Amino acid sequence: SSEVQMPMQSGRDYSLGEYFVEVKVGTPGQPFWLVADTGSEFTWFNCHHHKARNKTRTRHGHGHGHAHGHSHGHSNPCEGVFCPHKSLSFETVTCGSKKCRVDLSELFSLSFCPKPSDPCLYDISYADGSSAKGFFGTDTITVDPQNRKHGALTNLTIGCSKSMQNGVNFNQDTGGILGLGYGKDSFVDKAGRQYGAKFSYCLVDHLSHRDISSYLTLGPHHPAKLLGEIKRTELILFPPFYGVNVVGISIGGQMLKIPHHVWDFTAQGGTIIDSGTTLTGLRLQAYEPVLEALTKPLTKVVRVPGDDFGTLDFCFKSEGFDESVVPRFAFHFTGGARFEPPVKSYIIDVAPQVKCIGIMPIAGNSGASVIGNIMQQNHLWEFDFSQNHVAFAPSTCT
Repeated sequence: SSEVQMPMQSGRDYSLGEYFVEVKVGTPGQPFWLVADTGSEFTWFNCHHHKARNKTRTRHGHGHGHAHGHSHGHSNPCEGVFCPHKSLSFETVTCGSKKCRVDLSELFSLSFCPKPSDPCLYDISYADGSSAKGFFGTDTITVDPQNRKHGALTNLTIGCSKSMQNGVNFNQDTGGILGLGYGKDSFVDKAGRQYGAKFSYCLVDHLSHRDISSYLTLGPHHPAKLLGEIKRTELILFPPFYGVNVVGISIGGQMLKIPHHVWDFTAQGGTIIDSGTTLTGLRLQAYEPVLEALTKPLTKVVRVPGDDFGTLDFCFKSEGFDESVVPRFAFHFTGGARFEPPVKSYIIDVAPQVKCIGIMPIAGNSGASVIGNIMQQNHLWEFDFSQNHVAFAPSTCT
């Protein structure tokens, strides 16, 4: 079988609550670590767009001024930044094309088009308030940068991002985002046609350093050693999102009283599995009973104000804390599968000697709950489009 294993690691050493996957883009390939994001279908790179000062110059003549301008410093403008002008396979999507006006309109393409031959621009916003602006192109992405099998996806639509507004989740140091969400002509769609309609990943502990890596696998067989049986539940495609049908949450074996509509996609609810979001978010009607049940056994802990840690409501000093007093948290999915993460995935370390309940409330009467990447750690997650299921199993991932 022809699967491809892409190295994957936690962003802990960059102080980022993300997992990164290694790819090469362009011809010859320029290497990057991108955020692995199942919550979006658009792949983009931090970009340095090299423009010739004099518009009338021919392509082969534009190197001189550029080299001369930089000769006093040794900084390479393409270091850690994608330079499309150095890729023989990069093509700009023009704003006059049907691709820009129609196909990419769902990917935040802008209608701004002074000349039909100008680049097709985008301005994409994420749920955490971060955003990226740039232009669309197509290029080749090499998916096994170690070059064992020369796996490559050609003619993939990618973004060349020129500016980013810093959100919680990415900053200037990230090479970009690998959009693993579901969509026509997306990375996952192209990979599926080449390697089979299935991909999987195993997330190492989120506090792992970058010398510990696991894999994102395109195709059938994941190398992770499993520590328990594989469980499956129906995959609900809610493009670009991967949804699961939750029937309830139990804490310490007791099902909590949560109104059914919270889990219902047809009633503006539902639950998605999002590798690009750090913390799990639950709609208020689920969050409140969960918080109450988890804090009950924590009466003796010394509370710490949670304001220092974003939006977390319950933080405490971890000195002398015994996690065996914490009841087990479980998501119950349709078909009887139960996802029971280890305590460290919902009572999380946020700072030296400080732990918090690592779940956030999602305010309002609509919106999906999100199973974030810390909750997913130390598990294999597999998305199978031919069988329409999500499979998961505990694993060390190493």
